[in-house]
Amino acid sequence: MEILSAHAGAPGLVVGILLLAGGTFAWFRIRRQVRMISKAIFGTPSLSEGLERQADVLAETPKSVSGMTRLCLPQIEEDFPEFHWPQWRQMCENMLKAYLAALSSQDMAALTGKGGAASEELRKQVEFRIQDQRIRGVRETYRQVKIHQTEIARYQKEAGMCVIKLQSAVEYYYEETGPEGEVSSTPAKISGKRSKRVEDQPKNRKIQTRYNMELIYIQDLSKIKDLATAVGVTCPNCGAPITGLGSKFCEYCGTGVTPVDTRVWKLHRVEGENH
Repeated sequence: MEILSAHAGAPGLVVGILLLAGGTFAWFRIRRQVRMISKAIFGTPSLSEGLERQADVLAETPKSVSGMTRLCLPQIEEDFPEFHWPQWRQMCENMLKAYLAALSSQDMAALTGKGGAASEELRKQVEFRIQDQRIRGVRETYRQVKIHQTEIARYQKEAGMCVIKLQSAVEYYYEETGPEGEVSSTPAKISGKRSKRVEDQPKNRKIQTRYNMELIYIQDLSKIKDLATAVGVTCPNCGAPITGLGSKFCEYCGTGVTPVDTRVWKLHRVEGENH
């Protein structure tokens, strides 16, 4: 009986050995294929090392931006002859750096001292972010901020106002720390949106991202409603249309066009993108 039992168990043992051998062979085959693919893509047979190299490359490569400056700028300059793009580009980049500095220091003074180009909406946006940090008991730090490029992405004429949308390619070192200075283990927030966990982002690696900004010119507060299509502005004396929204005088009768508001460009919103 014992001999029969031994013979009866032999097929099961053989099947087990064959399955083990097949699994081992498949594992080595897959491993070899992965190493070949990694070698072809990253130049190293180690997939983890290749991914690390790729992350280093991405950390040094600025993001592309939506560049419509050549198309939009002539339209803007036609409506606003006094609009000087290089000056406003520099001012917006300075404001963006001030925005990140205010978040890092949790001090509004870094933002409010930039020539008054920040709107009340932007100030409230920064105050909200600082308050959010304090509630969560963390501090967001943006170090060595560098702006590679800023372009006009879109120009819109809406009801009672004009909007210039800008996009900047930005790099910095980011860190989120707790109340005792330890690196937080909670998801980090970059520009108001959730990002990768801080511990997954090496301290010595740059972050490359994009920021979107909006320059707003208020023409007529009474006409701003649900971002409807902008209506024509007419001269209060002769009723002729004011074709240049930045004009201060009617081009037909010369009457001064009295603005409803202060008619100045203001940086209205700053938003970062996560990638």
